[in-house]
Amino acid sequence: MKILVLIDGSKWSQKAALHAIKLAKRKNAEVVLFSVLDIAEAKAMAFNFCTQSGICEMLKDYEGRIWNDMKKSIADDQNNILTRYRGEKILCSGKIVEGNIRDEVIKEANSGGYGLVVMGAFGRSGKNRISALLEQIGGAVKPPLLVVR
Repeated sequence: MKILVLIDGSKWSQKAALHAIKLAKRKNAEVVLFSVLDIAEAKAMAFNFCTQSGICEMLKDYEGRIWNDMKKSIADDQNNILTRYRGEKILCSGKIVEGNIRDEVIKEANSGGYGLVVMGAFGRSGKNRISALLEQIGGAVKPPLLVVR
């Protein structure tokens, strides 16, 4: 069995990853940690900073810095989780792609030979409603989807 775990840097995706450890041990499964970086998110953050600070002549520079920080942050998160998995003797790997989050998650889940997709109930915003991503992918992902709270 192969399990896809969606990692977005939130505490909820960390909880999903920890839960997937238990499942992987029970099922002797391989785990793939999967993250998507969306440049639109970096652009929105840079624009918000620009409008709040009033310093918009460096907008492209802000975008680049934020983009690099996003890449480093998600890579660090995945590496920390991978270290834990390997300590538990679970076959695991990480994958980070760039693109539209919804499209990339659906493409990976449906074409990667997965028996299960695991994700956190909430995203990075931590709002009290179910993950916006879950609403977008719920009916489009072919493998069973486990949402961890």
